[in-house]
Amino acid sequence: MLERRGQMSRSRILGGVSSRAHTWTGYLFHFPKGKSSGTHSGTIMATAAELGHNSWELSIQVDQREGDEGMKFKLRVKGDLHVGGLMLKLVEKIKAPQDWSDHAIWWEKRSCWLLKTHWTLDKYGVQADADLRYTPQHKPLCIQLPNMKTIRLPVSFSGVVFKAVAETCKALNIRRSEELSFLKPTDDQKKKKKKDKGTESAFDEILNMDVAGGALGLYSKTMTPTYDPDSGSPASSTSLWFGDNPLTACQPNLPPEELAKLFKPLTMEDKAVINAGWLDSSRSLMEQGIQENDRLLLRFKYHCFFDLNPKYDAVRITQLFEQARWTILLEEIDCTEEEMLMFASLQYHICKLTLSTEPLTNSNEPEIDEVEAALSNLESTLEGRNADKILEDITDIPKLEDTLKLFRPKRLTLKPYKEYWFVFRDTTISYYKNRESANKEPIEQLHLRGCEVIPDVNVTEKKFGLKLLLPAADGMNEIYIRCDNETQYAKWKAACLLASKGKTMAYSSYRTEVKNIQSFLQMKSLAPPPGQAAPDVESMEMNAECFVSPRYAKKYKTKQLTTRILEVHHNISQLSLMEAKMRFIQAWQSLPDFGIKYYIV
Repeated sequence: MLERRGQMSRSRILGGVSSRAHTWTGYLFHFPKGKSSGTHSGTIMATAAELGHNSWELSIQVDQREGDEGMKFKLRVKGDLHVGGLMLKLVEKIKAPQDWSDHAIWWEKRSCWLLKTHWTLDKYGVQADADLRYTPQHKPLCIQLPNMKTIRLPVSFSGVVFKAVAETCKALNIRRSEELSFLKPTDDQKKKKKKDKGTESAFDEILNMDVAGGALGLYSKTMTPTYDPDSGSPASSTSLWFGDNPLTACQPNLPPEELAKLFKPLTMEDKAVINAGWLDSSRSLMEQGIQENDRLLLRFKYHCFFDLNPKYDAVRITQLFEQARWTILLEEIDCTEEEMLMFASLQYHICKLTLSTEPLTNSNEPEIDEVEAALSNLESTLEGRNADKILEDITDIPKLEDTLKLFRPKRLTLKPYKEYWFVFRDTTISYYKNRESANKEPIEQLHLRGCEVIPDVNVTEKKFGLKLLLPAADGMNEIYIRCDNETQYAKWKAACLLASKGKTMAYSSYRTEVKNIQSFLQMKSLAPPPGQAAPDVESMEMNAECFVSPRYAKKYKTKQLTTRILEVHHNISQLSLMEAKMRFIQAWQSLPDFGIKYYIV
C-alpha cells in the first residue's frame, strides 16, 4: 500500500473524494497530532460508500400517457445493473398507479430499444451521458390503406416492421400479410398536403380503430378460424367469424378535377424514388425514424398473390383492386388505349353494383356444405386415385403443334411475316418449313427459359401477336410470332409464359392461364355479345372521365368515351361484384409491366 506523508487540509481531501472517489484508492492518510483524524477518516469513508466505486446518475424521460409531456427522473445506478432492474427502480420512483407492462426503454442517440432485460447497462454500453426514454411500445400510427382511406391504429414501434404489418393485417382481416409492407410518402406528397391544408378532402378523414376493443368488430381471439391443411384456407366463411366489414366496400371514383390534381406523369427516376420509401422489414419503426401519429402507406409490395379466395378474402381482394385501380388511373403502370377502356368498363360495372341497393357480392358458385365437402375429400384421399391415370399423367408430355407466322427483325429488312410449322415441347419451340418436314432437323430451336414474353395484341384489328426476347451472349434476340385467332393465341402465350419460368404445359396452372387469357381478350372486345343491342348512350348516366387517366380523358369527348366504355361493358355486364374485382386484378396482372419495380443503385 502506498503512503502519502505530510499535512493535508480537510477541504482538499473531501474535494478529492467528491470529485473523483477512485483517485484516492490505495492511499493511507495521516493527520497532524491534536486533530481528530477519526472524524475526517469517517467522512471520507461515508462519502465513498454512499457514491459507490463505479456508480453514476442516469437521466430517464418517462412517457406516462399519450399526449402528456414526459417527466425526467434521475437514478443512481451501476454498470452491472440489468435493464429489468433499472425499469423496476424507475417504476418504484415514479409511484404512479399505472400498467407499465407495455413500456420499454428507448435510447435515442443509438436509435435502439433496450429489449433484452437480462442484459446489463455495461453490456449495452449505457453510460452517464446516455439520454434514455421509458415509453410505450405500442403507439398510434396513421395508416393510409390502398383505397386511400386513412385509419389510426395502435402499432408496435419496438417489433420489426414485418411483425407490425402482420398485426395491422390481422386487425383489418387481411390474410397473407407477407405480401404487404409500409411505404413512406414521398416528399412531393407531404408538400402537397401542407399546401392544400385549408381544403378538406375525402382522403383527410381518419377512422380511429382500437385493436383491443375491436372498434370495427373485425377480429376476435375467440373466433380464430381453423385452416384447411391442404389449401391453407380457413374452414369457414369470412362473414361467419368477422361479420360485415366496412373495408370491403369500394370507394367511389374521384371527380376528374380532383383526379387531375393527383395525376403526375412519372419518369423512371420518379418510380425509383417511390420505391426507395419502402421500410426495412427487419428493423423497427422507431429505428427508421417513424414517430407517433406519423403517416405511412400500407401497400401490396410483393406481387405474387397467393390463394386469392373470394369466400375468405373480401377485404384483401377489395384493397388489392383499389391499389390496381389507382396504379391504372395515375399511370404508374403502362397500358394501351384498348386496355384502358377495358379497365374503365370494369370500374364502371363495380361502381354500379356497389351503389345498387342489393349488390351481387357473392359469386355464382352454388353453396356447398363444408362438412360434406371435407368428408368427400377425405374419402377420395383414402381410396386413392386410379393408378392408370397417374401413370398416364407422368408419362404424357404435352405438346403444341400449329401453323404460325414468324418475323425476326434485322437491319434494312422489309420482309413480312412468314409461315412455318411450329412445335412446342417442354420449354422449347422448334419450327420447320412445313408439317411434312417435322420429322427432320428444325430450321431453328428457341429455348424459352429466362425469356421475356410481351403481348402484341389488338382485338379490334384481329391482331394476336407475341414478342419474345430471348437471352443471348450479345444481349436479347427479338422474335415476333403471329397467331390466327384468340384460342391459338391463348394456348401459345400460356405455354410461353410457363416456359419462361422453366415450367412445362404439364404444370397444373396451364389450363387456368389459358382461360384467364381468353377472358381477358373477351373483355377487350368492343363487339356486344350475340342477341344484345348496342347501348343507348343518351339514357345512361355516367361520368366517363372518372374511369380513365387524365391523359386519355383529354383525348376524347365525354360522349365518345362513354360510348366506347359501354361497348366494352356489354361483355362483362353479367359479372357479380366479386367476380368483376377478380377480373380487374387478373387483367392488371397480365399487363407487360406488372410487378416490375425500379430502384436507383
